[in-house]
Amino acid sequence: QSQLVESGGGLVQSGGSLRLSCRVSGFALNEYVIGWFRQAPGKEREGISSITGRSRVTYYADSVKGRFTISRDSPKSTVFLQMNSLKPEDTGIYYCAAVHHLGNWKTLSARDYNYWGQGTQVTVSS
Repeated sequence: QSQLVESGGGLVQSGGSLRLSCRVSGFALNEYVIGWFRQAPGKEREGISSITGRSRVTYYADSVKGRFTISRDSPKSTVFLQMNSLKPEDTGIYYCAAVHHLGNWKTLSARDYNYWGQGTQVTVSS
């Protein structure tokens, strides 16, 4: 059974940092594109970053480019999202998601992903 579990969320002051983790099980990480998404209250889910399976090609939304870094630790079956210079507008529930793809598919569209975690709350205070 494919499963994704996020952790690492919390409350942080503006300008601070957090590192989110997405632990996957039930599938081979190098055969999947993993994406990070977030959803603020009353807003649509936003794709913010992704990393491909075999080549580890990364992709970022303009809203987080230069502040967030996605990475992967394959032996630990974990994908990370390092978030620096956090802003109040980064507040939301953060989700990781997966889609089976062997190429360098850069997608931040939620409808392209099949498997989802339960989310972790990130709150940035001003």
